[in-house]
Amino acid sequence: MRRALALLLLPCLLFSGSGAVRAAVPVTLAAPADDTAAPDLAVRLQALLAEHAVLAADLMRSRIRGDADFVQAANAALGQNTDDMTALMRRLFGASMVRRFGPMWSEHVVELVAYASAIAAQDDPARKHARAELDEYEEELSRFFAGASHGRLTEAAAHHALDMHVRHLTGQADAYATGDYATADRDYREGYRHMYELGGTLAGALLPAGDRAALREPVWRLRSQLGELLAEHVVLVEDVTRAAVTNTPDFTAAASMINANTRDLTAAMDTLFGAATARRFQQIWGYHVEQLVGYSAALAGADGAGREHARTNLRDYEGRMGALLSTVTGKRMTAAGLSAAFQAHDDMLLRHADAYAKRDYATAHEVARETYQHGFDMARELADAFGATVAGRLPAGGPQTGYGGLAGR
Repeated sequence: MRRALALLLLPCLLFSGSGAVRAAVPVTLAAPADDTAAPDLAVRLQALLAEHAVLAADLMRSRIRGDADFVQAANAALGQNTDDMTALMRRLFGASMVRRFGPMWSEHVVELVAYASAIAAQDDPARKHARAELDEYEEELSRFFAGASHGRLTEAAAHHALDMHVRHLTGQADAYATGDYATADRDYREGYRHMYELGGTLAGALLPAGDRAALREPVWRLRSQLGELLAEHVVLVEDVTRAAVTNTPDFTAAASMINANTRDLTAAMDTLFGAATARRFQQIWGYHVEQLVGYSAALAGADGAGREHARTNLRDYEGRMGALLSTVTGKRMTAAGLSAAFQAHDDMLLRHADAYAKRDYATAHEVARETYQHGFDMARELADAFGATVAGRLPAGGPQTGYGGLAGR
């Protein structure tokens, strides 16, 4: 299920991540309108599954740390995610399917928490029991998804995907407990990306044929994959800023993961608009990440002047990024509008850091989930403008032919 390429931008336009920059617990995704197209609902399924992976990992880590306040807030957020996902599955696939899915998925979450609790208590028999229960739910969910797909998704493929999901979560918990933060954060990121991809696979296997065809359209693929990267940016920035606020030893590992996300975003810009634009994007985006981390460090040090300095620098970044993207898209998006969107993004991330520093974890989770959804909203607008810009530069052709002259790339 794991993809080898960092981002699929157009049918035959592929790239893998490269480049570098120095240097998330997502609330309910906004409910779609009744006439929302199935492809957009498929992106929502991807988003909710990926969010589940992040929230479950954060809940497990807080249980291992013994941070009871965070456990309570994270558990509430994960419960909301489960409710949202169940409601979306009902809408996409019908009430009869969800009556079976809901209880199985909820029990799966219970056993993940039990696994982390056993680690915290150093109770190896309880940990092994929780792992065995998770294996059982993997098998049940695999049979369920395979049956619901009418053979389009094999039980073996479903089981492999669900087993990988559990391995990411239990693996990051094991590594976190031993202080191996590099491994823990690598599994954290891989877990997010794997579940996002699984959402696309499930949508492609379970939706009616007419809706499945729409998932192959270039514009949907671009929206989906750009949404994954921008929402992942949100998740990883929140992870690294939490570490900065509390000055915890996992900061370096968390910073490494946000660097990797930045490299993937930079590679996307390289593919779409060329190396010169990508270099400029990387410089501005990296500065943006540094100011967010600097703000969090100032929070930790009760440095009011440092916080205001970071805010001022972010306003500068927002203007420069808005100008850059407006230019490269041929003014399809205004610099002012883009700057305002990036300011809203930054302000939400700063509010998350403020709430986390005050140990107001309920607010931190709420703001984080709002920011997560905002990432997908931005991705949709950017993808439409990016796609139109690239298509306008290419030889005669179209999305059905790989946009003409790029069909062989």
